[in-house]
Parts: sequence; C-alpha cells; structure tokens
Amino acid sequence: MELIEVYVREVTRRLPEKMRNDIALELRSTIEDMLPDDYTEDNVKQALEKLGNPITLAAQYRDQPMHLIGPKFYDTYISILKLTLTIVSTVVLSLFIIEKIASLSNVETLSLFSVVGFIVEAIGLLLRTAILDFFCVTIVFIILDRTISPTIHVPLTLSGIPWKPDDLKNIPNIPLKKAIKIGEIGAGFIWTIIWAIFYFKATHLIGVYESREGQGGLEFVMPVFQHDVLFSYWPLVSLLILLELLLLTYKAKIRQWTFKLAISNTIVQLIGVIGFIIIVSNSNLVNPEFVTYFSQLLDNSQDNLSSALSWVYGIIIASVIVTSLIDCYSGFRKAKIK
Repeated sequence: MELIEVYVREVTRRLPEKMRNDIALELRSTIEDMLPDDYTEDNVKQALEKLGNPITLAAQYRDQPMHLIGPKFYDTYISILKLTLTIVSTVVLSLFIIEKIASLSNVETLSLFSVVGFIVEAIGLLLRTAILDFFCVTIVFIILDRTISPTIHVPLTLSGIPWKPDDLKNIPNIPLKKAIKIGEIGAGFIWTIIWAIFYFKATHLIGVYESREGQGGLEFVMPVFQHDVLFSYWPLVSLLILLELLLLTYKAKIRQWTFKLAISNTIVQLIGVIGFIIIVSNSNLVNPEFVTYFSQLLDNSQDNLSSALSWVYGIIIASVIVTSLIDCYSGFRKAKIK
C-alpha cells in the first residue's frame, strides 16, 4: 500500500489542488482493479509500471502539453526562426558597419586594437541579436501553441491553417542544389559592405602598425596605398558595389539559379575582375614610403622589393580570376539542374 500511496501522491501533487482528491480516488480505484485479491509487492510494481511515469500520467490528467512548442507549430517555428535570424542579423550588422564608417570619417589614424574592438563588438551584437530574436520568436510560438484550438492535432502551415494538397500548388518545385538560401544572400550583403569599408577606409586600415612606447597597443603609422590614387577609382568601385547589390537583390527575388541569373553573375564577375586588375595594375597605387620602409626592414633593395610585390600582385590577380571562374561555372552548373 505504501508504494500505491507514494505513487498517487507523486501524480496528484502535480495537479491543481481542486482536482487532487477526485483524481486520487480514481487512481487508487484503478490500481486496486489491476491487482489480484491477495496481491504482493511485485503485483503492485507491475500495475504501477503499466500506469507509467507519474509525471506523464499527471500531464495526461492536466491535458496540457509537456513541451514548449508542439508538432502543430514546430516546423513553422523553425522556418520563422531561421528567416528572422538571417534578416535581422543582416540588417543589424549592416547598420552597425555603416555607423562605424561614419564615426571614422574624422579619424586620421586607427589602431589595430580599435579594429579588433570593432570585430569583437560586432560579434557581441550578433550574439545579442540572435538571443533576443530566439527569445521573442519562441515566446510568440509558445503562446500560439497554447491558445490555438486543442482540437487541431496536425501541423499547421505558415498561413495558420492545416495542410491540404492544394498547398503544394503554391510551393515552387526547385531542387535543393538549384535553390538559393536566404542565408547565402544575407552573407553576400554583409560581405559586400565589408569590402566597401576596406576600400573607402583602406588608407586608415591597411598599413603598417607599430608599437609606441608609453601609448599602449599598436598604432597605425603608414598606409600601404596612396589615398589619392586609390580613391580616384571610387566611381568604378561604387559601380561594382551597386552591381553586386543589384545581383543579390535579383537572387532574393527569384531564389533559384537560372541561366539568366548565371549570365548576370558572369557579367558582374567579369566587370569586377577587370576593375580589380585596373586598380592593382596602377604602378602608383602603393605608397612609396611603404616600399622604403619594408626594403629597410628586410635589408633589401627597393628594386628587389618592387619585383617581389609584382609577384604578389600576379598571384592575387590569378587567384581572383580563378575564384571568379569557379563562381561563374558553379552558377551555370546549378542553372542546368532540373
């Protein structure tokens, strides 16, 4: 009897107080009906095992779910969570980067520690955004899961109504390898913004950093590129950025690789490669002070260093061409998928 009373107590203590007495009487009666007249402790254990875990049984009496989000909404919840995480993270990170660009407009030099600080701040911002988005979306779906009619036991669609065969007509028949993920588009926007920053702030970011005694950290002392020469290409770079953003917008609209998109991507890649070669081929692009500094640092002549830089330019240009060719080929290969 002791096991029975403990079991009944374990069930009823998880129920509202007004239900406990009735459920306890019902449960004792059920258990007694399951036992023979002259029962043993083993008979009791077998009966209790058939009734199952007290927590599960209590949940059945309460008629309330033991999960935060049930199967009715789980798939929709995951879809909304992925979509909002991608969109919100992209918007927040883009605004953060633009704000930092504006704040650097009057800064003559920028320490390496400041750059690392911006990166850490951006990662922290993304984590806070992801946690807040996860919390808000989860709370909304917990409320929906507990307020939607309990008579509905099948998963609901994004429209909030049970699935029916006619819904298939609204789903584009796109093979997975041909489809363009929203995360890929968001990453493309962020990548484009980052490269735009590196161009327009290159003379404040890319250069030689030295440790100055008494000032703490590293200080930017010399840019790699000549500002006037590099910035003279801003119309070309702005055009490339605009084309890249338009291409990403087009991807977001059609969400799959087509031959039209592959051709558009090839044109943008071709213009980008040509523009990149034009910029890096300018013999006045590199700051002469930087060449002198490194030739002294490496105890080498400026001619030898210039020759080494030519090899570096060649390798970078070849890498950009190969990467662009792979990207163009990948676009056409995905467009062929049926």
